[in-house]
Amino acid sequence: MLANPSFHGRPSPLSLQPPRNRSLSFSSFCPAFSYSRTLPFPSLSSILHRNPKKFRTKALTDSKQPGTSDSFDKANFAPRPCSVKIPVGDRHIVVETGLIGRQASGSVTITDGETIIYTSICLADVPSEPSDFFPLSVNYQERFSAAGRTSGGFFKREGRAKDHEVLTCRLIDRPLRPTMPKGFYHETQILSWVLSYDGLHSPDSLAVTAAGIAVALSEVPNSKAIAGVRIGLVDDKFIINPTTREMEKSELDLLLAGTDSAILMIEGYCNFLTEEKLLQAVEVGQVAVRAICNEVEALVKMCGKPKMLEAIKLPPPELYRHVELFSEVDVKLVFKEVTSKFLRRRIVEGGKRSDGRSPSELRLISSQCGLLPRAHGSALFTRGETQSLAVATLGDKQMAQRIDNLVDEDEVKRFYLQYSFPPSCVGEVGRMGAPSRREIGHGMLAERALEPLLPSEEDFPYTIRVESTITESNGSSSMASVCGGCLALQDAGVPVKCSIAGIAMGLVLDTKEFGGDGTPLILSDISGSEDASGDMDLKVAGNENGITAFQMDIKVGGITLPVMEQALLQARAGRKQILAEMLKCSPPPTKKLSKYAPLILVMKVKPEKVNLIIGSGGKKVKSIIEESGVEAIDTQDDGVVKITAKDLSSLEKSKAIISNLTMVPTIGDIYRNCEIKSIAPYGVFVEIAPGREGLCHISELSSNWLAKAEDVFKVGDRLDVKLIEINEKGQLRLSHKALLPDTSQEKSSGKQRSSSPAKENVSSQNASDKGTLRKVVSTPKDELARQDTAQTQDKSAPKSVTSSDKEVTSVQDSIADKTLQQEKAVKRLVTPSRDGPSLNKDRQKKSSSKEVTGVGTADGGNLVNGETKIG
Repeated sequence: MLANPSFHGRPSPLSLQPPRNRSLSFSSFCPAFSYSRTLPFPSLSSILHRNPKKFRTKALTDSKQPGTSDSFDKANFAPRPCSVKIPVGDRHIVVETGLIGRQASGSVTITDGETIIYTSICLADVPSEPSDFFPLSVNYQERFSAAGRTSGGFFKREGRAKDHEVLTCRLIDRPLRPTMPKGFYHETQILSWVLSYDGLHSPDSLAVTAAGIAVALSEVPNSKAIAGVRIGLVDDKFIINPTTREMEKSELDLLLAGTDSAILMIEGYCNFLTEEKLLQAVEVGQVAVRAICNEVEALVKMCGKPKMLEAIKLPPPELYRHVELFSEVDVKLVFKEVTSKFLRRRIVEGGKRSDGRSPSELRLISSQCGLLPRAHGSALFTRGETQSLAVATLGDKQMAQRIDNLVDEDEVKRFYLQYSFPPSCVGEVGRMGAPSRREIGHGMLAERALEPLLPSEEDFPYTIRVESTITESNGSSSMASVCGGCLALQDAGVPVKCSIAGIAMGLVLDTKEFGGDGTPLILSDISGSEDASGDMDLKVAGNENGITAFQMDIKVGGITLPVMEQALLQARAGRKQILAEMLKCSPPPTKKLSKYAPLILVMKVKPEKVNLIIGSGGKKVKSIIEESGVEAIDTQDDGVVKITAKDLSSLEKSKAIISNLTMVPTIGDIYRNCEIKSIAPYGVFVEIAPGREGLCHISELSSNWLAKAEDVFKVGDRLDVKLIEINEKGQLRLSHKALLPDTSQEKSSGKQRSSSPAKENVSSQNASDKGTLRKVVSTPKDELARQDTAQTQDKSAPKSVTSSDKEVTSVQDSIADKTLQQEKAVKRLVTPSRDGPSLNKDRQKKSSSKEVTGVGTADGGNLVNGETKIG
């Protein structure tokens, strides 16, 4: 090997660069082996013995080895760049290898549009201890620089993996694992990065294909190349690898991975799609995967590396007869295989499973709701030895889950399900910490299954969180989370569209080995041992009419469409049975809001009025929250205002403040008990609503002539005014004189007046303000929070329309009756602020508010979730 003349040339800077922390040696005569870990220097033979794989591709001779490609630069011992275009759907993806990551066992970049994925695979130099679990780890990361962004964190770099990155890691891992041979124990690591993202072409399905190609090009002795595609359904037409814009209109989100001859994994979500339609989508995806795999096989023949077949070490055949003579690890491997065969033989020959059930029989099911009195909704769902405690919590927008992604706008989820699997659920002791990849994956599957049931945000403006804690586990805990989560949502009063259930299906593929006729045997509601020993784990959620979520993992070389069709039909029958058992829930879900759930009022104001609610630096909205006692006020640019409160009184109070703040004045409106904010030589400025002032000219202050306004009024005085004009600038002109009694009628009454009639009128008006009239029709102000209770209750009637020829006493009686009715009504239903009493029968004002719909609470109150139009 040292005689190879190519070693005496200049070594490649990538392939022969000495690693860090190693001392140099033999540099004068052997640059290829010019380093060692410690002194004294080891011999060349010891280096090769310790690290044989590293020199496999570097020690190529002129004669071509079996399985070795020609695409190597023998001068520098590095693969030459090689690229190929692969048709996928209505476009091509570009696969390139040999340019980036040449020291890895396999590396590849895939380009779709302007989205670029780089994936590498490396192997440990020495094998790890034998195990029944292939030592494969996958890491997937979306670099913010791929979209021209920077992480918002303090360190300005990517942190730990986000949930959707963990889910993509699982998508990569699950189809690769069944293709790995038994007996290969070299630790294998797959690293995948999103280097560029155009916002149109999703990177997750590309990452699955990139990992499959990288493994196929590497020395890992996997059986076949794999690829992955996404299938969408738009206008009843299947689309392969749809863009993000097309997915917005799609009724299906299916990600499928497999080889050229079999399906290895499916996962997806849909809106009650039928089994027949789903099978058509799987068939379309299988055709697309087959085409990609054929192109990959051609690429492997051109530039792939020889496989490490000699590294496969299986337990010796004698172990099956002489178990006691061998190591504990080997015994465990053989014991698992023997146990698996025993369970399969029992099912095929006897027709009974390990717990005595038939293949299509379900375990015993029980459920109950309302276990936790202070939770907004709770349910305990038990199926055999699998049990889920689901808790639903309702909140406002502040409770929504915010997710950083590659798009400029942060994603906000108003519904999310969090799944936890503590070690106690299987009777073990273990570490408690951050959620594992399995927990994140199971939670997302249950979340996407329940999402189609939820009402729109307009109909139910709550953020919804469901927690599923697995308290017992013996198989299918994610599907138990679907059933328990559905019951918890109903117990919390969420108006779901229907009920759904989830079931896990298993498979014994080769029945002829155990005395059967060779027909695959489908198992319903599999237990933990059947999951571990079986050939398939298919999870399906939905109702009797359609599917909302599905996930399939295969432990064999793959399954065919007829087998999948049989499994889906048997799963539908199982879901019907589970739904029937869920109807027997005792106690049943309450289907109404808990008295501990917050109340949310949705109002609609003119978009240009939103800034009045917020105020400078948010001061106004903070003052409204503090004054009214509500929990939060959320405003949107389109004029939607959401008020969250714990009780109806604070909700009504904040609603009245916002209604007055954003109202649109109308000529003829009357405003009672308004404060004078400032005095000018030509009149006074009166605040008719918080932040809204108008001018009452000196000529409109009194029916008599006034020389100066300050002779009669001072700042802080209160008076009733009528809106008589709005100029082109939106400025308001008010009149106090229009509300005073007619002077001619007063003279004909023959009553004696004082020498100062103007002051008498003001005094009379001030006296009226201190009576019932002041209580009922006072204008809301920040200072009113410090006044008595009677004044606070008057904010629900900020306006009234009247005429000057009516007696003040009749006004007082009419308004007092109206106030009593409003105070009673507010305890039953929170409705938008209505106009005050109208005394002018010829000009009755119509309410500018639309009555809202309510969801009843446990204490007789009502949740307002309709729309109120103010202005």
